[in-house]
Amino acid sequence: MDTKLAVTLIYLDICCFNRPFDDQSQLLVRLQTEAKLDIQQSVREGKIALVWSAVLDLENTANADIERSKVINGWKPLAVIDMEVTPQIESLAEEFASIGVKPMDALHVASAITAGATFLLTTDKQLLKRMVVEPRICVIDPVDFIKTQQDTSHEN
Repeated sequence: MDTKLAVTLIYLDICCFNRPFDDQSQLLVRLQTEAKLDIQQSVREGKIALVWSAVLDLENTANADIERSKVINGWKPLAVIDMEVTPQIESLAEEFASIGVKPMDALHVASAITAGATFLLTTDKQLLKRMVVEPRICVIDPVDFIKTQQDTSHEN
Protein backbone atom coordinates (compact mmCIF):
# COMPACT_ATOMS: atom_id res chain seq x y z
CA MET A 1 0.00 0.00 0.00
CA ASP A 2 1.33 3.42 -0.99
CA THR A 3 1.23 5.74 2.00
CA LYS A 4 2.46 8.83 0.12
CA LEU A 5 0.01 11.69 0.15
CA ALA A 6 -0.99 13.21 -3.17
CA VAL A 7 0.76 16.51 -3.83
CA THR A 8 -1.31 19.39 -5.16
CA LEU A 9 -0.37 20.33 -8.73
CA ILE A 10 -0.45 24.09 -9.37
CA TYR A 11 0.23 26.49 -12.22
CA LEU A 12 1.25 30.11 -11.63
CA ASP A 13 0.67 32.54 -14.47
CA ILE A 14 3.21 35.23 -15.26
CA CYS A 15 1.45 37.98 -13.30
CA CYS A 16 1.63 35.75 -10.21
CA PHE A 17 5.36 35.15 -10.75
CA ASN A 18 5.82 38.90 -11.18
CA ARG A 19 3.87 39.91 -8.05
CA PRO A 20 6.91 40.27 -5.72
CA PHE A 21 8.42 42.76 -8.19
CA ASP A 22 5.32 44.99 -8.21
CA ASP A 23 4.89 48.16 -6.15
CA GLN A 24 4.25 46.87 -2.61
CA SER A 25 2.55 50.04 -1.32
CA GLN A 26 -0.95 48.49 -1.59
CA LEU A 27 -1.98 46.00 1.09
CA LEU A 28 -3.48 43.51 -1.38
CA VAL A 29 -0.26 43.44 -3.43
CA ARG A 30 1.78 42.80 -0.26
CA LEU A 31 -0.58 40.02 0.86
CA GLN A 32 -0.47 38.39 -2.58
CA THR A 33 3.33 38.65 -2.57
CA GLU A 34 3.61 37.00 0.84
CA ALA A 35 1.19 34.26 -0.19
CA LYS A 36 3.08 33.65 -3.44
CA LEU A 37 6.42 33.47 -1.60
CA ASP A 38 4.93 30.97 0.87
CA ILE A 39 3.61 28.89 -2.03
CA GLN A 40 7.02 28.91 -3.67
CA GLN A 41 8.58 27.70 -0.43
CA SER A 42 6.11 24.82 -0.44
CA VAL A 43 7.18 24.03 -4.02
CA ARG A 44 10.84 23.98 -2.91
CA GLU A 45 9.91 21.64 -0.03
CA GLY A 46 7.97 19.29 -2.33
CA LYS A 47 4.65 19.96 -0.59
CA ILE A 48 3.19 21.44 -3.79
CA ALA A 49 4.12 20.49 -7.37
CA LEU A 50 4.62 23.17 -10.02
CA VAL A 51 3.61 23.11 -13.68
CA TRP A 52 5.56 25.19 -16.21
CA SER A 53 4.67 25.94 -19.83
CA ALA A 54 5.99 27.31 -23.10
CA VAL A 55 3.54 30.18 -22.56
CA LEU A 56 5.44 31.17 -19.39
CA ASP A 57 8.70 30.95 -21.35
CA LEU A 58 7.29 33.20 -24.07
CA GLU A 59 5.94 35.85 -21.70
CA ASN A 60 9.01 35.78 -19.48
CA THR A 61 11.36 36.16 -22.46
CA ALA A 62 9.45 39.33 -23.40
CA ASN A 63 10.19 40.81 -19.96
CA ALA A 64 12.32 43.95 -20.39
CA ASP A 65 13.80 43.51 -16.90
CA ILE A 66 16.53 40.89 -17.46
CA GLU A 67 17.13 40.27 -13.73
CA ARG A 68 13.42 39.74 -13.08
CA SER A 69 13.25 37.38 -16.05
CA LYS A 70 16.21 35.36 -14.71
CA VAL A 71 14.61 35.04 -11.26
CA ILE A 72 11.32 33.85 -12.75
CA ASN A 73 13.09 31.45 -15.13
CA GLY A 74 14.83 29.94 -12.09
CA TRP A 75 11.52 28.28 -11.20
CA LYS A 76 11.36 26.27 -14.43
CA PRO A 77 13.76 23.53 -13.22
CA LEU A 78 11.56 23.03 -10.13
CA ALA A 79 8.51 22.22 -12.25
CA VAL A 80 7.44 18.59 -12.40
CA ILE A 81 5.70 19.15 -15.76
CA ASP A 82 6.71 21.46 -18.62
CA MET A 83 3.92 21.85 -21.18
CA GLU A 84 4.54 22.63 -24.83
CA VAL A 85 1.79 24.37 -26.77
CA THR A 86 -0.06 21.66 -28.67
CA PRO A 87 -3.08 21.75 -30.99
CA GLN A 88 -5.14 20.44 -28.04
CA ILE A 89 -4.00 23.37 -25.87
CA GLU A 90 -4.62 25.86 -28.70
CA SER A 91 -8.13 24.50 -29.22
CA LEU A 92 -8.91 24.70 -25.51
CA ALA A 93 -7.48 28.23 -25.38
CA GLU A 94 -9.82 29.26 -28.21
CA GLU A 95 -12.73 28.07 -26.08
CA PHE A 96 -11.65 30.41 -23.26
CA ALA A 97 -10.93 33.28 -25.67
CA SER A 98 -14.51 32.95 -26.93
CA ILE A 99 -15.77 33.91 -23.45
CA GLY A 100 -13.55 36.99 -23.29
CA VAL A 101 -10.34 35.63 -21.77
CA LYS A 102 -7.27 37.35 -23.24
CA PRO A 103 -5.35 35.04 -25.63
CA MET A 104 -2.22 34.60 -23.47
CA ASP A 105 -4.33 34.04 -20.36
CA ALA A 106 -6.39 31.49 -22.30
CA LEU A 107 -3.18 29.65 -23.20
CA HIS A 108 -2.12 29.64 -19.53
CA VAL A 109 -5.47 28.17 -18.47
CA ALA A 110 -5.44 25.60 -21.27
CA SER A 111 -1.86 24.57 -20.42
CA ALA A 112 -2.72 24.19 -16.74
CA ILE A 113 -5.82 22.10 -17.46
CA THR A 114 -4.01 19.88 -19.96
CA ALA A 115 -1.20 19.30 -17.44
CA GLY A 116 -3.75 18.17 -14.87
CA ALA A 117 -3.22 21.06 -12.45
CA THR A 118 -5.87 21.47 -9.78
CA PHE A 119 -5.22 25.20 -9.37
CA LEU A 120 -4.11 28.09 -11.56
CA LEU A 121 -2.86 30.95 -9.40
CA THR A 122 -3.20 34.47 -10.74
CA THR A 123 -3.49 38.05 -9.53
CA ASP A 124 -5.33 39.09 -12.71
CA LYS A 125 -8.78 40.27 -11.56
CA GLN A 126 -10.31 39.92 -15.02
CA LEU A 127 -9.11 36.34 -15.38
CA LEU A 128 -10.36 35.49 -11.89
CA LYS A 129 -13.83 36.83 -12.79
CA ARG A 130 -14.02 35.09 -16.17
CA MET A 131 -12.92 31.70 -14.85
CA VAL A 132 -14.97 31.58 -11.64
CA VAL A 133 -17.32 28.87 -12.97
CA GLU A 134 -14.75 26.73 -14.85
CA PRO A 135 -15.19 23.16 -13.58
CA ARG A 136 -11.89 21.74 -14.89
CA ILE A 137 -9.59 23.94 -12.79
CA CYS A 138 -9.81 26.33 -9.88
CA VAL A 139 -8.47 29.73 -10.96
CA ILE A 140 -7.62 31.47 -7.72
CA ASP A 141 -5.71 34.33 -6.13
CA PRO A 142 -2.59 33.24 -4.14
CA VAL A 143 -4.09 34.52 -0.86
CA ASP A 144 -7.26 32.49 -1.39
CA PHE A 145 -5.15 29.47 -2.34
CA ILE A 146 -3.34 29.68 1.02
CA LYS A 147 -6.74 29.79 2.74
CA THR A 148 -7.93 26.67 0.90
CA GLN A 149 -4.75 24.82 1.83
CA GLN A 150 -5.12 25.77 5.49
CA ASP A 151 -8.78 24.76 5.45
CA THR A 152 -7.83 21.39 3.93
CA SER A 153 -5.04 20.78 6.46
CA HIS A 154 -7.42 21.52 9.35
CA GLU A 155 -9.89 18.93 8.05
CA ASN A 156 -7.29 16.14 8.34
